[in-house]
Amino acid sequence: MIMEDGRALINLIAQRQNIEEYQKEHWEGSFEEYLEIVARSPAVARNSWQRVYDMVMSYGQRTLEGGREKLIRYNFFDDPIQDGKDGVFGLTRPLMDLVNAFMSAAQGYGIERRVLLLHGPVGSSKSTIARLLKKGLEHYSRTDEGALYTYGWVDDEDPTNIIPCPMHEEPLKLIPRADRAELLQKLSTPEFKIKIEGDLNPFCRRVYNDKMRKYGGDWTRVIQDVRVRRLLFSEQDRVGIGTFQPKDEKNQDSTELTGDINYRKIAELGSDSDPRAFNFDGEFNVANRGLIEFIEVLKLDVAFLYDLLGASQEHKIKPKKFAQTDIDEVIIGHTNEPEYRKLQSNEFMEALRDRTVKIDVPYVTRLSDEVRIYEKDFNSNRVTGKHIAPHTLEIAAMWAILTRLEEPKNASLTLLQKLKLYDGKSLPGFTEENIKELKEEAHREGMQGISPRYVQDKISNALVAHPEATSINPFMVVNELESGLKHHSLINSEELRGHYRQLLTVVKEEYEDIVKNEVQRAIAADEAAMTRLCGNYIDNVKAYTQKETVINKFTGQPEEPDERLMRSIEEKIGIRESRKDDFRREIMNYIGALAIEGKKFDYKTNERLQKALELKLFEDQKDSIKLTSLVSKVVDQETQQKIDVVKSRLIRDFGYNDESATDVLNYVASIFARGTTKSSS
Repeated sequence: MIMEDGRALINLIAQRQNIEEYQKEHWEGSFEEYLEIVARSPAVARNSWQRVYDMVMSYGQRTLEGGREKLIRYNFFDDPIQDGKDGVFGLTRPLMDLVNAFMSAAQGYGIERRVLLLHGPVGSSKSTIARLLKKGLEHYSRTDEGALYTYGWVDDEDPTNIIPCPMHEEPLKLIPRADRAELLQKLSTPEFKIKIEGDLNPFCRRVYNDKMRKYGGDWTRVIQDVRVRRLLFSEQDRVGIGTFQPKDEKNQDSTELTGDINYRKIAELGSDSDPRAFNFDGEFNVANRGLIEFIEVLKLDVAFLYDLLGASQEHKIKPKKFAQTDIDEVIIGHTNEPEYRKLQSNEFMEALRDRTVKIDVPYVTRLSDEVRIYEKDFNSNRVTGKHIAPHTLEIAAMWAILTRLEEPKNASLTLLQKLKLYDGKSLPGFTEENIKELKEEAHREGMQGISPRYVQDKISNALVAHPEATSINPFMVVNELESGLKHHSLINSEELRGHYRQLLTVVKEEYEDIVKNEVQRAIAADEAAMTRLCGNYIDNVKAYTQKETVINKFTGQPEEPDERLMRSIEEKIGIRESRKDDFRREIMNYIGALAIEGKKFDYKTNERLQKALELKLFEDQKDSIKLTSLVSKVVDQETQQKIDVVKSRLIRDFGYNDESATDVLNYVASIFARGTTKSSS
C-alpha cells in the first residue's frame, strides 16, 4: 500500500512536468546555430539595461487619474509574477523616475554609466523594488522574449567536457573586433541595432588565444569548439544576479566583488597570473549580463568604491593580477538618509556623487495605498482564527500617514483634511491645482515619519496580546502603537513623541465619527422606511417647486407642502435656509433628466440626499431602539430584538463579526450616554 501511494505521488508530479519547456530552457547548439537565432531575433543580444527596461515594459502599463499630470503605473511593480507578494503600493512618481532612467540607459543616453541610488527612509520599499527587479529578471530570462545565451569551450583533453565561460558572456563577443561592425550590421534590423562592446574576460581570452594557436589562426575552426547554451538568471545559483551587503569595515575585502586567486591551482599551473588559477566568482563577475544590488551601498569601504566607480563609468572591473575586464550589468544601490547626508558632506566622495542617479523612494502618503500594504499581510484569510474589525487597518494607516505629512501653511486646513485631499477626497474650495501646491510646498513629506514596519509589528502584537478575543479592533492596535512609542529607537526627542501621541488622538476622534456614522446607517437601513421617507420628501419638494398642494394620504385632503419635514431632512446635510430653493430645484431637475432617459429616480444615486435621509431616519428611530440602554445591564426583549437587527446589519453590510459588532454598538452607545453625539455627524 505504501509503495502504491508513493508511486501515485510520483505520477502526480510526472503529469505536471513540462519536458518540452525544460529542453527549450536548456538549449545547446553551435555558434553557427546561435547566429541564426540572432538573425531571427536580434533582441537576444540586448545589453543589461535594455533587458531590464524591456522586462518592465513586457507587463504593460496603465494611466492613473492624477488631475492634469499624467501618471503611469507600470504593472510590473504590482508583482504579477508572485501574485502580488512583493507588490509596491503607491510610489507612482518614484517608479516612473526609475523606469525613465531604465529607458534612458537602454537608449544609451548616459545613465547606463551611472549607479542608480534608491534613497529614502527605512522601510520605504527600496529593498522590495530591488528584489522585484531581480525576481523579474530571473523570470524574464525563462520566457521566449527574454531569452539570452552564453557559451562554453570544448575541453581539448576531454571533448565531452564543456568548460563554461565564467562570466556568462555574450557569444557575439567571440567575433573578432575587426569584423564586428560588418557582421553586426547584417544581423541587425531597423527595429533593433545590435551593439557589442568590450573584449573577452581573461579566462576566455586565454582559451581563445590557445585555440587560435592550435588551429593556426583559423577562427572558423576555433568557433567549432564553442558550444552556445541558453542562459537562465538565478540569484541562488549566482548567475546574472548579484547581491552585495557590506560587513564589518575591518573585514571588508574587495575580492568579494571582483574574484580571487585559486591558490590550490597555482601549484598545478605554476603562475598566479594564469586566469585558469583565478576564481571569477565575485559579485561583479556573477552579475554580468544582469543586475547587481548593493545593500546599504554608502557603508562600503573606500576600496570598494573605486571598484564601483570603474564598474559604473567604464563598465570595467580590475581583478587581482589581471587587466581590466569588461562587464555589462545594471548597478542598483540603496541607502537611507543619514548615510546619504554623510556622502554629501564628504568631499572625498565627490566622484561617487557625480556617478550616481538618485531616485527618492519616500513613504507612501496616500491612505488607500498604505491600507493595501497592511492588507497584504493582515487579512481574514491569512490570519487564522482572528477577525480584523473594519477600519482597524485604516486607522493604523491613517496615523502612519499623518506622521509623514507636514503641517499645511494654509491655517484653515487641518492635517487630517490634507490627508483626505491626498487620498482623492474632495473638500470645498480645494482644486487639483491647490493639492499640487500643497505637495510642492512640503519638501520633506514622505521622507520622515513612522515606517510601515513599525505599524505591522504593532498589529502583530495586537493579534497575540488578546488570545481570548475572536476579533481585534482599532483600539487594540492604537494602544499598541502608543505604548511602543516609549521605546521606538528612531524617535530621538520627546517633542516628536508627543506629536505622534497627539496624532493618535486625532485618529481616535476620526474613528469615533466613522463608527457613529456606520451605526446610524445600520439603524436607518430599513429599506422600506427609507423609500417611504424619500417618497414623502420628493412629493413635498415637487409640490413646493411647482407651487402645488400635497394630497394627505390619510384624509385625502389637499395640504400645503410640509416645510417642517423638508427642512428636517435638508438641515442634516447643512443646507441653509437661503439655499433650500436651489437644492430642491436641483433635486427636481435631476429627477426630470432621469425621466427623459426613461430611468426611475433612486435616492441611492444621490449621495447627499441619501445621507440626509439616513440621518433623518436615524433620528426618528434611535429613541425607539434606546441604544443608550446597551450600557446598562437590563435591556427589555423588544429593545434587544431591535438591537440584534442593527447588529445583523453591521455584520451583513459593514464586515463586522458578532464580537466586533457588539463592541462597536457598546462604544457608540457610550458616546450617546455621554451626550457627545453630533446631529450632523
